[in-house]
Amino acid sequence: MNNKKICYKQKSFKVFCLFSKVTMDEGENKCYTMRDLICNGEIVMKNDHLDAIDKQIIEILEKDARTPVKDIAQAVFLTAPAVSARINHLVNEKYITGFHASLNPELLGYHIKAFINLEVEPKDKKEFYPFIKDCPNVIECNCVTGDYSMLLEVQFKSTMELDQFIGELQIYGRTKTLIVFSTCIDHREVSVK
Repeated sequence: MNNKKICYKQKSFKVFCLFSKVTMDEGENKCYTMRDLICNGEIVMKNDHLDAIDKQIIEILEKDARTPVKDIAQAVFLTAPAVSARINHLVNEKYITGFHASLNPELLGYHIKAFINLEVEPKDKKEFYPFIKDCPNVIECNCVTGDYSMLLEVQFKSTMELDQFIGELQIYGRTKTLIVFSTCIDHREVSVK
């Protein structure tokens, strides 16, 4: 295998690409490789899969999305520009879909959490989807298998509001509601390990 080394300027730092096959995109001043992209002597990102460093970065951001890049860089033993490039790649490739604040619904007055099973006929889904997307109290809506076709997670300030919402839902089909007494495991992200 005949490895080549190409060096060119991209903004203020040099980028080195080590590869067995190279494709240069002249207009964009980028290099694409079948192997690794190396920035200032460090591996920035493998092409299309997560390596151990990517997983570490994701775990850090899952715990606190506001962690400064320099702190992440220190934890994974890379420079801040290399970590920033990895984070941008993870976002562009949709491994990371957003950076969000986690709210405490109870402190905001939403004391009632419930799961609602709803039977929606396939012909009614065209009307149901726009309706449910406009309901701010619906945290999640899933199309599922089983006796019911939809599973909704909702939060309300009172049982009266929940009851009113269930009444609105019943124009689409029968419902079965489960009110949550307590939650032993709150929503968490999937493991990257």
